[in-house]
Amino acid sequence: MRNSRHRERHRTDRIGWLRATVLGANDGIVSTASLVIGVTAAAAGRGEVLIAGVAGLAAGAMSMAAGEYVSVSSQADTEAADRERERDELAEDPEAELAELTAIYRNRGLDEQLARQVAEQLTRSDALGAHLRDELGISEALSARPIQAALASAAAFAAGAVLPLAAVVLAPESLEIFTVAGTSLLFLAGLGALSASVGGAPVARATVRVTFWGALAMLLTAAIGAAFGAVV
Repeated sequence: MRNSRHRERHRTDRIGWLRATVLGANDGIVSTASLVIGVTAAAAGRGEVLIAGVAGLAAGAMSMAAGEYVSVSSQADTEAADRERERDELAEDPEAELAELTAIYRNRGLDEQLARQVAEQLTRSDALGAHLRDELGISEALSARPIQAALASAAAFAAGAVLPLAAVVLAPESLEIFTVAGTSLLFLAGLGALSASVGGAPVARATVRVTFWGALAMLLTAAIGAAFGAVV
């Protein structure tokens, strides 16, 4: 008789940092590559292109960090307010809260008696945690972490932005636009495939999605730079 151990590998605990990291890296590649291509298309020299790219890297990383921190802090504030409200309701009317929890489990498929037993046992164990998890959908794995999101997003943006800048340095000046665009699309495809793999999503769809929007952004900025002949 073969003895096998069943293992479940879930990825919901990665949602917070994975979302911020993928967003930051994607934005770093796309925005910096687009900026570099637009400036190059405006007939700027390599020095001006690099200055614009480095400035875009610094500004973008700080902007991503600030934006993530503010938005995720708002989520954390909402969760904290809901937590306090639920704590007050449990103190003021525990029987009504028990009935509410029973109804939740009944609606999920348990019969009345079993739903009541489960609600009572979870209430004795951790009433607040049960209500936060099953009534409001708030859990430790999915809770908002503003500092983690800000740092992950800023670091990922900077890492992504370095890639098209490296292409500028290494590419022949006459092929700068094509080199930056081509390598950036490869980086985006790799990012889409990696993020999908880590998150357990379909790889092909994620790769096509991120590459398409990156190509569109670079095409538009190249057109603007060529049309106006100014740094954008």
